[in-house]
Amino acid sequence: MSAMARRPSADDLLVLLAVGRSGRFVSAADELGINHTTISRRIAALEETLGGRVLTRVTGGWELTDLGRSALAAAEAVESAVKSLTAEVGGTQTLEGVVRISATDGFSAYLAAPAAAEVQRRHPKIAVEIVAATRRASQQRSGLDLEVVVGEPQVLRAKAIRLGEYCLGLYGSREYLRENGIPATIHDLARYPLVYFIDSMLQVDDLDLASSFAPAMRESVSSTNVFVHVEATRAAAGLGLLPCFMADRHDDLVRVLRDAVSVRLAYWLVARAETLRRPEVAAVVDAICARVREQRGVLLGLRD
Repeated sequence: MSAMARRPSADDLLVLLAVGRSGRFVSAADELGINHTTISRRIAALEETLGGRVLTRVTGGWELTDLGRSALAAAEAVESAVKSLTAEVGGTQTLEGVVRISATDGFSAYLAAPAAAEVQRRHPKIAVEIVAATRRASQQRSGLDLEVVVGEPQVLRAKAIRLGEYCLGLYGSREYLRENGIPATIHDLARYPLVYFIDSMLQVDDLDLASSFAPAMRESVSSTNVFVHVEATRAAAGLGLLPCFMADRHDDLVRVLRDAVSVRLAYWLVARAETLRRPEVAAVVDAICARVREQRGVLLGLRD
């Protein structure tokens, strides 16, 4: 019997599915409860059966080849058939697995975390891991299922979904404004220090451009973490350029130049198409989208 005439093993296909979703042998091994060597052996066996490479090496992990993507459809059918046998009483499928999200600090705390909690209430067997990071979308999403970034991403072999907008405003503590006065115009900002990101370490273009409304402002306390911006502003370090949905939670912060300084940015979600087809991932995405819709007014700073 020729190699092309052999049928691929269902187990080998499920291994390919795990590697294709995570981009890493180690992550796939953890998910399936087998070792790294077994993953390699199963992939080699599948490639021998199909007569070609199903994975190609990229920076930081693995990507599916065209043959691998074709095999993935069969792998997903196998997974679906297996999961259909583990339905709860009443015929409802039990969703389970680990979903790992990377998102900015503020999004992680106020949008992703409540969404994850909602998923947990509905599907107790889904575990959600949230990695807080402010960066561009990666070209290889090794070890990640979902990424939430600021600004429209330019990505290959992935799907980008626009979640919604949020607003940055300029804030000062009541104490700071009492001692230093409230700026009346953009030109007045030259005499105030700015609390914002560390310019040399900022990787996100849209966030880098956000502070261009007042190039004359000198830096005060700067950080890679937006929670530090909020707390430094509350501690009277200067005027902070802060997400309204974070700053408006604090009664001791006052928004200044509301009409002149209102920077709108957009959150985007990025994931591999095959990852989005996983039911547990789809449940997390639905919960995130619902949370963003529910918080639209807060995100845009329309509620005091």
